[in-house]
Amino acid sequence: MLYLRRRTGAGGLRQDDVRRPGVQEADFPSIHPQRHQTKRLRDCFTAFCETNLTDMPKRLTVAVSQSHTLSKTSATLSALATTAQEAARQGVHLLLFPEAYLGGYPRTCNFGAAVGSRSEGGREQFLQYFQNAIDLGDTPRGAGDDWVERKLEVGKGQKYRGDGTREALEKIANESGIFLVVGLVERAGGSLYCGVVYVCPTEGCVGKRRKVMPTGTERLIWAQGSTSTLKAVTTTIAGVKLTLAAAICWENYMPLLRYSLYSQNVNLYLAPTADARDTWLPLMRTVACESRAYVLSANQCVQRKHLPPWIRGSDSPVTASENDTSTGTGPKPKRHSSAAKTEETHEFKIPSSDQDTMPKTPKPTPVDKAHGAISPSPLHIGSSSSDNHSASPIQQRNGRRRSSNLMPMPDNHFLALPSGSARDEPIAEQDSESTVPTDDDNDFVCRGGSCIIGPTGEVLKGPLWEVEDGGLLIARDIDFEDCERGRLDIDVAGSYGRTDSFELRVAGLDLNPPP
Repeated sequence: MLYLRRRTGAGGLRQDDVRRPGVQEADFPSIHPQRHQTKRLRDCFTAFCETNLTDMPKRLTVAVSQSHTLSKTSATLSALATTAQEAARQGVHLLLFPEAYLGGYPRTCNFGAAVGSRSEGGREQFLQYFQNAIDLGDTPRGAGDDWVERKLEVGKGQKYRGDGTREALEKIANESGIFLVVGLVERAGGSLYCGVVYVCPTEGCVGKRRKVMPTGTERLIWAQGSTSTLKAVTTTIAGVKLTLAAAICWENYMPLLRYSLYSQNVNLYLAPTADARDTWLPLMRTVACESRAYVLSANQCVQRKHLPPWIRGSDSPVTASENDTSTGTGPKPKRHSSAAKTEETHEFKIPSSDQDTMPKTPKPTPVDKAHGAISPSPLHIGSSSSDNHSASPIQQRNGRRRSSNLMPMPDNHFLALPSGSARDEPIAEQDSESTVPTDDDNDFVCRGGSCIIGPTGEVLKGPLWEVEDGGLLIARDIDFEDCERGRLDIDVAGSYGRTDSFELRVAGLDLNPPP
């Protein structure tokens, strides 16, 4: 039925008449010459929508934020809101934040733990970390869709479950108009989970997942999430339908986990991470080639001086006695020490007597190859009862070292370190560079490396190194039909997957593409 503007004339019908039963469009008198022209314009516009809008390129502008966690959650949320508003001003539709952005990634912290012992100082560190984590109001096992749809019971006298962070993120997304994907550390019951939350500007939280396999020392502080949370999320942004899912950090080294996301036909693959190694970018390019999806990876960039005080105050390594002093005020002062290097360039630190003082000039701290981080310090072996650590009497025989370097240990024992050469070597004096370096507040404990990759593996943006503040990588007008073009030659979960012969099953997860 056609609605015209309210017009009257000799014998003319008003708009109200058109709506009455029995009054047809043909009843309009011929004194309205615009009628047929209006109908033609309407028909042309309808035809244009049906034939052309569906054929328009499916383009969006996406971004990753290379941001670092601040000292308080409220401050980090405020910074997140500022970043979202800035991204909105630049036309961004979707924005990814790094792993553990809310709650923090406790880089360099050992929580006073060694095999067989935990220190009181480490427990205090964990208390600080636990209290800074985010309570989203979910259950320890994960309530899935019941959490998304707010079906969980709310406590008496409370407006919502959790600490209000979910509501704050939904407000930020709504006010900025940006779809947010945020890495966080979630507190549920008595455990912590590394997770990701998907926040739509109109619908609020539409999904959440937890890291299923924490890496290395992360397993000390993070519990394992359920594989059911690997469920992809679908949304439509600016007319473009997205199927998106996140693999967190070294989950991307799990081929079957990646395949579980490919099987759900994702066209936007999200990889918040803490890995700043040079090998990360090639991995992201591989994921893009395999999935034929756009890949977004966001990492934090942090200098040591921006680590939380509860980490900077107790960053000496694993021996419990060093983290606990009789006064309970923190670690003991650092001492002069000599460092011996093995043939694989590992360092062993041999501390000297308690009367020694710290070196006056700080030196660069060695890089931890595992995650591109700066290690707290080399491994402690134990104190020697002698003041002279340069060589043992056995080593000094005939003024030459034996092929096995013997380092003094307590009770007149010696630790044999393999030499890089089969022949004996002359004893060299310790120079200033062999002293174990001290921590420098300006050192980067994580250098970043955020990037955006196209669906055939091309690097669109990044990697971004050593940009700690304001690191916003934006890829403009990316065409999501490129994901479908890429399926011409490979679809690893479909035509290229030989699903008649190979089968993957994941507990609690439907691997079919979501509707």
